[in-house]
Amino acid sequence: MAKRDYYEVLGVDKSASADEIKKAYRKKALQYHPDKNPGDKAAEDKFKEAAEAYDVLSDATKKSRYDQFGHAGVDGMGSGGAGGFGGFSMDDIFSRFGDIFGGAFGGSPFGSPFGGRTGTSRGVRRGSDIRIRVKLSLQEIAHGVDKTIKINKLVACSKCRGKGAVSESDKKTCPTCNGTGMFTRITQTFLGQMQSSSPCPACNGEGTIITNPCSACKGDGVVKQAEEISFSIPKGVEEGMQLTISGKGNAPKGGGVNGNLLVVIEEEAHPELQRDGQDLIYSLFVSVTQAALGDDAEIPTIDGRAKIKIEPGTQSGRILRLRGKGLPDINGYSTGDLLVFIQVWIPKKLHKDEKALLAKLKDSPNFAPNPTKEDKNFFERMKRMFAH
Repeated sequence: MAKRDYYEVLGVDKSASADEIKKAYRKKALQYHPDKNPGDKAAEDKFKEAAEAYDVLSDATKKSRYDQFGHAGVDGMGSGGAGGFGGFSMDDIFSRFGDIFGGAFGGSPFGSPFGGRTGTSRGVRRGSDIRIRVKLSLQEIAHGVDKTIKINKLVACSKCRGKGAVSESDKKTCPTCNGTGMFTRITQTFLGQMQSSSPCPACNGEGTIITNPCSACKGDGVVKQAEEISFSIPKGVEEGMQLTISGKGNAPKGGGVNGNLLVVIEEEAHPELQRDGQDLIYSLFVSVTQAALGDDAEIPTIDGRAKIKIEPGTQSGRILRLRGKGLPDINGYSTGDLLVFIQVWIPKKLHKDEKALLAKLKDSPNFAPNPTKEDKNFFERMKRMFAH
C-alpha cells in the first residue's frame, strides 16, 4: 500500500515550524497510543505511521530530502523503506521519541501491552550496533544503488521468542533485589550512612532469574544467525559517510530493541577519473600537433566515453569544463562538472628527420611564445591555486 504524505499524516503544512511538527506528532501519538487503544490494530498502525512521519519531518536533513524527492528521498535513511517503523516493535518508537509524551500516561507511559520496559528504572534494552563497510564505484555513487548483504548477527531465539526461558512460569522474581535489578548497599562512614547502588549480582540487573532456560539459546534469548539485509544508498554519498539502517543490528539478550546497522561508505578508485567533491577530473594528454592544429579526442565519463573538440592553439594547462557530467549533491541541489585538464605532450626522443623538421620551424614567428593577456591571467590563477 502506498504511503501517505507525511505532512498529511501529522496534519501540518510544509511551512510548519519544528515546534508545530512536534506538537502535531504528540497529539497524534496520544490519540493512537496503545494504552488508550488496547488491541486496536488500526490504531497501532496509525501510531507507527505518525512516528515514521515525525522521524523524517523532525530531522532537517531528512525533511529537506523528503521535500525534494518525496518518500524515495528518505528510503534507507532510517525511516520507511528498509528501516521504517512498520517493521519495528513499539519499544523502539518509545525509546526514540518517549520524551515527547511527558507524563501523559502516568509513571509507566510506555509499558503494558507490548512488554516494554521503558517504565522501569532500567529502561528499554537495546542491542549493539553492527558496523560494515561497503565499497562503491563512481557509477554507483552517481546514480545511487540498492545493496543486499549477508551478515551474522544476534537475533531473537525463535524457540522461546526471545524470553530465554521455556515458559513465562520459568522466570522468577529475583529474591536478592526483589525484581528491581539493582542492589543497594548501605555503609557506615564517619560522615554518616552512605548508600550506593549497582546492578544486582544475582540476576545481572535483569530483575528475574530463569529457572528452566531454553535449550536453544541457553537462557540468553538470542542466537547467532545469518541474515540478508537489503537497503538503498542514495546518490552523491562520499567516502566516510555513514548510513544508519535502524533496527537491523544485534538483538539484545532478554528481549528489547534491536541495535542499528551502520553502513560506512568507501569509494573504489576509478582507473581514469579523480573525484574532487562533486567534480570529476581527467588529465588529457595531447600531442604538439593536436594542440596546434586542433583535433577531436575521446575521454572517459562515469557512464562511458564522450568526444570533445580540441581547438587549434590550445595551451597546456587549459581546462575544458563539461557541465553536469560530475557527481550529484547528496541533497539533490546540484550536479558537479567533469574538468578536463589539457597536457601537451612534448616528445622525449626524436628521429633524425623529426629533428630536422622541427629545426625548420624553430625560428618561425608563429612558434615564438607570444602569450595573450588572457593566457597570462589564466596561468596566474593556476599558480595561485597550486600555491594554496
